[in-house]
This record gives sequence, C-alpha cells and structure tokens, in this order.
Amino acid sequence: MSEPRKAIFITGAASGMGLETARLFHANGWFVGGVDVNVEGLKSLEQELGSQNSYIRTLDVTDREAYRGTLEGFVEASGGRLDIMFNNAGIGRGGPFSDMPWEEAMAVVNINLVAVLSGVHLAIPYLKATPGSLCFSTSSSSAIFGMANIAVYSATKHAVKGFTEALSVELKAHGVRVADTLPGLIDTPILPPEAKVNAPTEGMWRLTPPRAVAEAVWSAYHTDKIHWYVPSELEAFDQFITANPEQARDMMASAGLFNRDSE
Repeated sequence: MSEPRKAIFITGAASGMGLETARLFHANGWFVGGVDVNVEGLKSLEQELGSQNSYIRTLDVTDREAYRGTLEGFVEASGGRLDIMFNNAGIGRGGPFSDMPWEEAMAVVNINLVAVLSGVHLAIPYLKATPGSLCFSTSSSSAIFGMANIAVYSATKHAVKGFTEALSVELKAHGVRVADTLPGLIDTPILPPEAKVNAPTEGMWRLTPPRAVAEAVWSAYHTDKIHWYVPSELEAFDQFITANPEQARDMMASAGLFNRDSE
C-alpha cells in the first residue's frame, strides 16, 4: 500500500489565515483537517476541498474533551499521520485594560493561550509518531512589543512565542520541529474595519493578504526556522525593539501606535 498523504490539522480554519492555509495545503495534495466554531464557513470549506480530502468538524477549542475526540478522529481519518499541527484559532478584544470586562479578558486568555496549550498537549503523541512533523502556532506582531489597547491579546501572543521557543528545545530530541508566525496587519475578519481603512500601502504595517501567512506555514514545514514574520520587515523591527524597549514605549505613546495587529 502507498504511504498515506501528509496531513495538517488547522484550528480557526473557516476564514482568514486558517482558510488560506487549508487551501494551499489541499492544492499540494495534503489531507486537511479543519475545525472552527463558524459552522457556515466550515460547510463552505468542506464543499471546496471535498470530504474525501478533508476532515471538517465544528469545535470549540476550549472544550478539551471535545478537542481530544476530534483530534483522534482526524488522525484515524488521515491514516495515522499528523505532519503539521497548526494552532491558529484566536479572538481579539480591544480597549484599555482597566475598562475591559474580566470575562472578556479571560475569554481571550482561554482561546488564545490555554487552548493552544491544550491542543499541543493532545497533539504531541501524534507529532512524535509522524517523522518530520511540525507544531506551528499563530503568535502576533503584538508579541514584538506589547500593544496598548489590546494588552491581554498581546500578553497571550507573547506567551505563545515563548511557548514555541521552549517546545522547540523540548521536542527537538523527538524529531518534532516547533515554529510560529508573527503576522502584522493581515486582512482577516479579526482586524477592525478602521484598521484596514487606515493601513498604509507600504512598509511593515501594510495590509497583507492572509495567503502570505499560509505560505509561511508551507515554508516552515520545509525548513528549521522558528519565527516567521509576515511581512518579513517585522523581523528587523523585533530586533530594534529588543535593544530599545524604552524608546519603543515612548515612540508608541507619543504617536498613538496601537491596535496595529493581525489575524
């Protein structure tokens, strides 16, 4: 029997970066698992990819037992493979932290961070069992320097970045690579309409199509790089911020550079 197709499991697959990643990997012959809470978006995705090429399910990623069962079902359908685990699901909530309802803050933490930890924890046995596998997560440009007015969101993305780095060490001995993407302004539903309207046409804060993130996932599978900046100019910005955090703070405070974020 021929070897099963390579397989990718994507959370937040019904729109934006997750959707474009599903399309790209499907076009390259991969078996695609896609989960989301967007039922209509998932129906459209399944119709586009075909049920024989995909495993599409509704899933609230904060429900650990449902997550466990869905991931088990996907691996069974893929012939035992999990070549890429793409932790992409996320939500954004804006406004000053002091004014943010606590329940909203915890929703951001539970979806953007706790669910990532949960999903990766469940996926590790399958990743270890698949040669050359990759655990990939969506961090954010707000993990370069904490963004005012999206402080909790930014905190979760800093955590995802640190988690990625730590796991890249832990799982290397098992042949599992770990990487993330730090997107800037990506043209997806999570980005406020005013941010899209006010986005510059060039530079690192230009509005970027979600396909660019999908291409970063593809490139990450074929290399050993940990952090993928979209657009690539953000990498130099990260290096500058690391060396000059106080200057960055004062610059952003005086210029009002916040809410410039992704997904």
